[in-house]
Amino acid sequence: MGGRIVKITPDTNVLLRAAVYDEQGPTARAALAEADTIALPLSTLCEFVWVLRSTYKRPAQEVSASIVALIAGGNVETNQAAVRAGLDILLAGGDFADGVIAYEGSSLGGDTFVTFDRKAAKLVEKLNLPSLLLE
Repeated sequence: MGGRIVKITPDTNVLLRAAVYDEQGPTARAALAEADTIALPLSTLCEFVWVLRSTYKRPAQEVSASIVALIAGGNVETNQAAVRAGLDILLAGGDFADGVIAYEGSSLGGDTFVTFDRKAAKLVEKLNLPSLLLE
């Protein structure tokens, strides 16, 4: 990298390059490793999961392991509880983003996760968060 960057917010493409080991992977991994702080927005993780699952066809367990390894680093700042909720939903067969949305909504004062997605409603309830299925 051209000089030490102390605090970074990586774009999703940086996380993807680090995870898929393409020709830009070493540069991406170095940027992450050299940072004192990685500010990791939940939207970036939602996009990361979606691309790995839909484009790269990675299994949920592999995607989960990638996220767990990333956030386990002492230099990552993110909403750990929301990430865990997303991982719980992902590993139960649902969408990571649904878990993140339900958790964040609850922490912002929302009482009920409202959706047209039957599977999401059931999985969110397993997080002990109320849901309402619209029909």
